[in-house]
Amino acid sequence: MRRRPSIWVTIPVLLGTVAGGLVGYLVTQVSCAPGTCTPAAVGIGLVSAVAAFLGIGTVVVLAVRSLAEWRELQDRPEPTEAGRREDPGPPTC
Repeated sequence: MRRRPSIWVTIPVLLGTVAGGLVGYLVTQVSCAPGTCTPAAVGIGLVSAVAAFLGIGTVVVLAVRSLAEWRELQDRPEPTEAGRREDPGPPTC
């Protein structure tokens, strides 16, 4: 079954993608003489946006999965005294 992307994952990834593309574009545009590097600035902006998308997307997905796993562990009931095993201690010779 395929799930739809959560808004809590989509919004940060899209904002980071736009910010990464904008930073790449502006840094390239500022480093060139006025009006000379627009195609290069657009290309580098696109590459920066893709890199930001991949990096931020990976981190956000891993964080959301980790949080889901933590919540799952928190929802498990504690083992009863009868269900716990005694600690055998360190091995002896």
